[in-house]
Amino acid sequence: MMTNERNNADSIRQFCRYIAEQKPVLKNQYEQLLAQDLSRQQWDGCFQRNVLAVLEQAYDEALAFVQTLPFDSTASPVNQGLSDLTKQALGAFDGFVDDFLLFVVDKHRTSCALSNFPDEHKPDKTYVNEVMREIAGLWQNFALTVNTHFLECR
Repeated sequence: MMTNERNNADSIRQFCRYIAEQKPVLKNQYEQLLAQDLSRQQWDGCFQRNVLAVLEQAYDEALAFVQTLPFDSTASPVNQGLSDLTKQALGAFDGFVDDFLLFVVDKHRTSCALSNFPDEHKPDKTYVNEVMREIAGLWQNFALTVNTHFLECR
């Protein structure tokens, strides 16, 4: 394995480890935002608002972390404008959002404080799908920015 390929593999491993370590951090951040909303009696839209806030921050921080790693894309294949490094890095997120949303929905369903607000206590499929569409927009921006970074780190 060539040196830059080894460095890239090491950097991908570091990034995957970083993402795995962020999962409990995101859950804590969500719980804090929800507690703040409830203490301020701002329950309307709290599921959507807080999920998007936490994920947007997570993607921003993940991008900043990627940019600190010593990637060299000169030997990395690019197919239809997508760097192979991008595919590898984004793979670290497999199941990430699904796990996070399961946690959040469970948190809402078991919250006594939200029980008087049915839309927030038990978010229905339409509400969850609306949030997922917005998450998809955040993800798309993140993925494109990561790909641009890899295409430029030559």
